[in-house]
Amino acid sequence: MSEERKKILEMLTEGKINVEEAERLLSTLSEDTGTASDNSGKTPRYLRIMIEPGPESKNQDRVNVRVPLKLIRAGLKLASFIPKDAQGKVNEALHEKGIEADFTNIKPENLDELVGQLNDLTVNIESKETVRVFCE
Repeated sequence: MSEERKKILEMLTEGKINVEEAERLLSTLSEDTGTASDNSGKTPRYLRIMIEPGPESKNQDRVNVRVPLKLIRAGLKLASFIPKDAQGKVNEALHEKGIEADFTNIKPENLDELVGQLNDLTVNIESKETVRVFCE
């Protein structure tokens, strides 16, 4: 049994997901064998972000976002049309908001490297929520 299937079944037994959600996730696993975590060599098609409430969370809403990587690649290509001086202003504005990013150096070909590094990233936030970022 794959690690992903075990995680889905554990979430079901812990009550974190219901039967329909577990069925959908298991179906997705069986249909899509090209996930980034199985190392089959196929290119991931989606960036998935899931937020699950923890035991101490007041809000019990779940968030499940699936973004096509083609959309992200297209956005990076469009960003290359932004004039260099405007890119600098964007970086400064982000820095003022506490976001350390340099968009002048990001290129579409860097996305594949980033996707490889995101292979099943999980962040627990003070027992309030769990954020999972992965590619499929």
